[in-house]
Amino acid sequence: MNLDKKLYTLKYSPDTESHLKPDFEQCKLCITKCCVNICPAQVYEWNEETQELIVNFENCLECGACRIACERQCLNWQYPKGTKGVTFKQG
Repeated sequence: MNLDKKLYTLKYSPDTESHLKPDFEQCKLCITKCCVNICPAQVYEWNEETQELIVNFENCLECGACRIACERQCLNWQYPKGTKGVTFKQG
């Protein structure tokens, strides 16, 4: 099963507030923007026109790869509140 099909088997219960809180000013100084490429769920997008990071936290798989890879260590990453976030199921 490819990654897209596996992602389709997930159930999300998104919170109204993001659990991913990057320091957007530090993101502007980031050279690699590695969070955009490392996230398997494409949570992060870099808008070249406005020079800002867009965070689609509702899609987060809670893997923590972005937190580890962030070269500026500017991502405040917490698990979503209880009953919110992703639910993994067999498929």
